[in-house]
Amino acid sequence: MLRKLPLAWLAGLRLTALTSEVATVTIRYKYLTQNPFRSIYFAALAMAAELASGIQAMMHTQGGGPVSMLVVGLQAEFSKKAVGLIAFTCPDGDAIAAAIAESRATGEGRTVVCTSTGRDEAGDIVAVFRITWSFKAK
Repeated sequence: MLRKLPLAWLAGLRLTALTSEVATVTIRYKYLTQNPFRSIYFAALAMAAELASGIQAMMHTQGGGPVSMLVVGLQAEFSKKAVGLIAFTCPDGDAIAAAIAESRATGEGRTVVCTSTGRDEAGDIVAVFRITWSFKAK
């Protein structure tokens, strides 16, 4: 992560689960992720949410020919102050894999809206991010 995503490494993002269907990324409240309101800065939360879907996309693009991937949209809802350890889980691996397969089969671009839900240590939802990914086989 240090070589490809140095800011994610500095922020302390950790990949805690990865399968072809779901991924979980954690981020902790600390000096580098804080905002003036004593919670995790929204951009740091967005980075963790995006990585939870992006790591699955990277996994599904391996093999079978090159595929470009790009975030083309982002929507977020915040429901609780993010303090402590926040875990973002994205269960959209199957949709990502299908979009990549369709793009490879047709040569046309495909988009997928992935939902990354952030929960605190008590299991309460603190934020929900909807990240729109675009995939196009080269």
